[in-house]
Amino acid sequence: MTSWDYVIVGAGSAGCVLAARLTEDPAVTVLLLEAGDRDTAKEVSVPAAFSKLFLGPHDWAYRTEPEPGCDGRQMYWPRGKMLGGCSSLNAMLYIRGSRHDFDGWRDAGCTGWGYDDVLPYFQRSEDNSRGADAWHGTGGPLRVSDQRSPSDLSHDYLAAAERAGFTGNPDFNAAEQDGVGIYQVTQRGGRRESTATAFLRPALQRPNLTVRTLAQATRVLVEGGRAIGVEAQLSAGREVFHANREVLLAGGAVNTPQLLLLSGIGPAPELRAHGIEVLVDSPKVGSNLQDHLSVGCSFLTTGPVSYFGADKRVGPVASWLLRRRGPFSSPVAEAGGFLRTDRALPAPDLQLLFAPALFVEHGQGEAPGHGFSLGAYLLRPQSRGRVRLRSADPLAPAVIEAGYLTEDADLEVLVAGLRRILEIAAQQPLARHASARHLPEPGVDVADDTAARAYIRAHAETIYHPTSTAAMGPAEDDVCDPQLRVRGVSGLRVVDASVLPDVPRGNTNAPVIMLAEKAADLLREIPAPPTQRTTSPEGQPVR
Repeated sequence: MTSWDYVIVGAGSAGCVLAARLTEDPAVTVLLLEAGDRDTAKEVSVPAAFSKLFLGPHDWAYRTEPEPGCDGRQMYWPRGKMLGGCSSLNAMLYIRGSRHDFDGWRDAGCTGWGYDDVLPYFQRSEDNSRGADAWHGTGGPLRVSDQRSPSDLSHDYLAAAERAGFTGNPDFNAAEQDGVGIYQVTQRGGRRESTATAFLRPALQRPNLTVRTLAQATRVLVEGGRAIGVEAQLSAGREVFHANREVLLAGGAVNTPQLLLLSGIGPAPELRAHGIEVLVDSPKVGSNLQDHLSVGCSFLTTGPVSYFGADKRVGPVASWLLRRRGPFSSPVAEAGGFLRTDRALPAPDLQLLFAPALFVEHGQGEAPGHGFSLGAYLLRPQSRGRVRLRSADPLAPAVIEAGYLTEDADLEVLVAGLRRILEIAAQQPLARHASARHLPEPGVDVADDTAARAYIRAHAETIYHPTSTAAMGPAEDDVCDPQLRVRGVSGLRVVDASVLPDVPRGNTNAPVIMLAEKAADLLREIPAPPTQRTTSPEGQPVR
C-alpha cells in the first residue's frame, strides 16, 4: 500500500486510540507511525518498574534548558518512545481533571468541550472494576482498577491526612475532587494497561491497519495548502507516506510542535532563522507550554515497612509472579488527593501524592534505606514556557524552556503545599514510622518563607504532564480550532496533549484518551454520545 486514508504520527496515549477507533470501519485504512519500538520490554508490564524504563531506549529522555526559576537546573523529562507512548511508562494513575477544567475550555470558546460534552467519552473508553454509574463506564477497552495491594503505609497516610483536616474521597473522578484517597489505576489483573494493550493490540489483526515502528516523522508534506502525507526517517532512509484524507499528529507536547515547525507551520521569524520555508505564519506554535511542578518531602523509617529492597526479597517477587500482587503491582504513588489553598477557589490548585518508598532522582538514585515520600504539585500554573527548534535537523532534540516558577504566584502555592504535606507527615499514625526527615534537609526551616522558597527552587521537579503547545481555541491566531484542525492547512489535525487549551487538574493520560475518543468521532462525523446527567434537577450531584 502506498497511501492510506489517515496517517497518524505517534502511537502513544492518543495515537493508539485513534488507530483502533478509526479502523472499526473496514472501509477506512490507517497507517500508524511510531518513532520508538514495540512495547515488549518486561518492565512495561510490571507497574512498579516504570522508572526502570527511564533513560533507556524506550524514553526520549528530554532535558529542558537551564531553568531560571529553578536555580538554573536542567530538568529531566521522561517521555515514552514505544507503542503506547507515555501510557507505557507512566505511573498509571487514572485522573480525569476537574469539571471546571472542561467547562473553562467551553466558556473560552471551545464549543463541545464542556464537562457534560466530554464525560461520555471518558465513560466509553472505560471498563471500571467498580462498575458503571453516573460518572463511570464498563465494557470499554481501558481497564481501570482499584489497586490490588496498597501498602499499610498508604492507609496510615490517609488516616494522618484526615487528622490534618482532610476528608476522605473514594473517587476523585466523581462529583468532587477534594479530599484524600487511594488512586485508581490503569491496570488489568495487576499488570499495566496502556493504550497499546487496551486499544491497539486488539486491532492489530485488522487488514485496514498498518503499524510501522522505528519510523520518526521528519515533516508533514503540504501541497496547495493541504496536508498530503508525512516524511519519516526509517533505518533504511527516508520514506514518504501519503494520506488520502488527513494527517493526524499525536506526538505529544514536545514532538508535535517540533514537527509543525519543521514543516513550515509556526512563527515566521523562527522558521526563517532556521532556513525553513514559511507555509503558515502561526505565532503560537510551541508557546503556552504548561507543566505540573512538584515539591516533596521524605522520611526515613524506624523499621522495614516500605518497599525498599523489594526486588531483592523472595516474597514480593513471588507475589508478583504467582498472583500479580504485592509491591510490584504498585504504581508507587499509591495515595494522595486534592486541596484548595484558598477556600474561594472554584476547584483544587494542588494535588497530593504519597509513596511508601523513597523516590530519589526520578527513581534513578539509590535510596538510603526504608522510607516514605509525600508530594504536592501545582495544578494550574501561571508560568508558561515554550518549545522551539534547535536547528532544521529533524533528528535534533527540540529546545524546551519550561518557564517553571517565573510567576511568583506559583511559588507561593508550592510553599503552601510543602507546609501541608509536612503537616500530614507529623500526624499519627504516619508519624510513628518516621525516624528522621530525609528532605527537606534537617537544617531547612520551612516555616521561614525565604528558606521554603529556596528549597523549592532547588528541589522541585516535573510530575511529567506537559501540555498546550499547539492549543486549540476560537481565535484566528490559535494553532488549532475546536475541531482540532490546524489553522492554515487543511487535512491536518492535532490529537494529543499539545492541543489542550490548559493543563487539566490532575494526571494527563485519561484526558488525552478522552481527546482521542472524541477526535475519532469528529473524523467519522458521528454525533456525540448523549450527555450524561451528573446533577439532579435541583442541581445537587448525583450520588
